[in-house]
Amino acid sequence: MSNPVVVVPARMAALRLPGKPMADIHGQPMIVHVWRRAMEAGIGPVIVATDAVEIAASIRLAGGIAVMTRSDHPSGSDRIFEAIEAFDPDGKHDIIVNVQGDLPTIDPRIIADSMLPLADPAVDIATLAAVITREDEKTASQVVKAIGSPISARHLRALYFTRATAPWGEGDLLHHIGLYAYRRKALARFVSLPPSPLEKREKLEQLRAIEAGMRIDIVMVETVPGGVDTPEDLDRARAMLAGKQ
Repeated sequence: MSNPVVVVPARMAALRLPGKPMADIHGQPMIVHVWRRAMEAGIGPVIVATDAVEIAASIRLAGGIAVMTRSDHPSGSDRIFEAIEAFDPDGKHDIIVNVQGDLPTIDPRIIADSMLPLADPAVDIATLAAVITREDEKTASQVVKAIGSPISARHLRALYFTRATAPWGEGDLLHHIGLYAYRRKALARFVSLPPSPLEKREKLEQLRAIEAGMRIDIVMVETVPGGVDTPEDLDRARAMLAGKQ
C-alpha cells in the first residue's frame, strides 16, 4: 500500500438525471464536490476519468486532474483502468481507489478506510458495507446485500453479494457500498475477464471477481453515503453541502 491513487469515473449519460456530474451545487458542478471529498481523504492524487469535455474542463478549472477516456466502456471499472494506464504508464501507483462520481456528500474518512484490508497481501479488492437499519431496505432489490465471514469487528471476508434478502435467519443485514480499493494487478485481471454467469444474473459486477476466485474483504462503516440519482437526491445534497465548498 505504498502509493495509492483515487480515480473517480464520471459520464454524462445518466438515465434518471441526465448530465448529473455537471449539476450545480452552490455554484460548483457536482463532480467538483466529489473530487474535493476525495482530495480531503488525503491518501494520494485524485484523477477524474471521463469521456465528457465539460466534466474534464470543470475539474481542471478547480485545479484537479482529468483524464479523457473512451465513451464505450461497459463499466466504471474499465474506465478507471484506461485512465490509470494513461495517467501512470510506469505503474508507480499500486492501489487504485474507485470513488463513484455521484457521491458529493461522502465522508472522506471512509474513502481512506476502504484500503485497510489491503494490508493483508492475500486480499485482492476491498470494499465497504453498513448495517441496514430500515426495514424496507432489507427486501429492496436496489439495495445490494453483502454476505461475509467476520475477521474482526469491522472487517469481513466477502462470500457473496446479492439483491435478495440474505443471509437468512437472525442477525444484521449489510448494505454494500460500491466503493472499491483494488490492487493494481487485481484491477488489470478483473477487466480482462468476461462477465461471469452470476454477475449477469444478479447484475452485480463484483461477482465476476468472486467467481474468478479473487478475494474481496469488507470494511464496516457507520452510514451509507447518499448517491445522487434523482432531483430529490440532488436537493438533499445541496442542503447537506450548504456552506461547504
